[in-house]
Amino acid sequence: MKMKKTDLQWAPMYYDTYIEQVAEAELAGALQQSLRALDELDVERLAALADQVYAPGKWTVRDVLQHLIDTERIFNYRALRMARQDETPLASFDENRYAAVSGANGRPLAALLSELRAVRLATLALFESFSDEMLSRRGVMWQYEMPVLAVGFIIAGHQNHHVRVLEERYFPLLQNA
Repeated sequence: MKMKKTDLQWAPMYYDTYIEQVAEAELAGALQQSLRALDELDVERLAALADQVYAPGKWTVRDVLQHLIDTERIFNYRALRMARQDETPLASFDENRYAAVSGANGRPLAALLSELRAVRLATLALFESFSDEMLSRRGVMWQYEMPVLAVGFIIAGHQNHHVRVLEERYFPLLQNA
């Protein structure tokens, strides 16, 4: 897994938001850094937020963590199918519906963080199993064709995006309490 972000010759603009959240690195390094970032989350601050949201209709911290878990699992499945040259277009999913029925708010924060860490370790193992040739293979995710390599960087960047949202929109709620 020596391929780097600069090896991405093309990825759909729809996912640029996430890919741009990752520093230039080899994919393995980017995923390992995102694992370290999970370990560095301020669990006390996350727990102090309880079920607060920064605006009506937004997710709780637990919803955000469950969203990261669900999305990463789905993207891993997509990456596997693409790496194995399955040419079947892969359907989208409704993240808001998933959040509404996930039951995340009834789960302990520690359990969600533990599960997210386990999923990330599985992601690392999956992507480490891919050769550069496999990482270069393309598939269709929803309506976007992209290489497997892009999926790996999207996973890392998606987490970075949501951690930034927690820092910028949720943690300030603690100052107002």
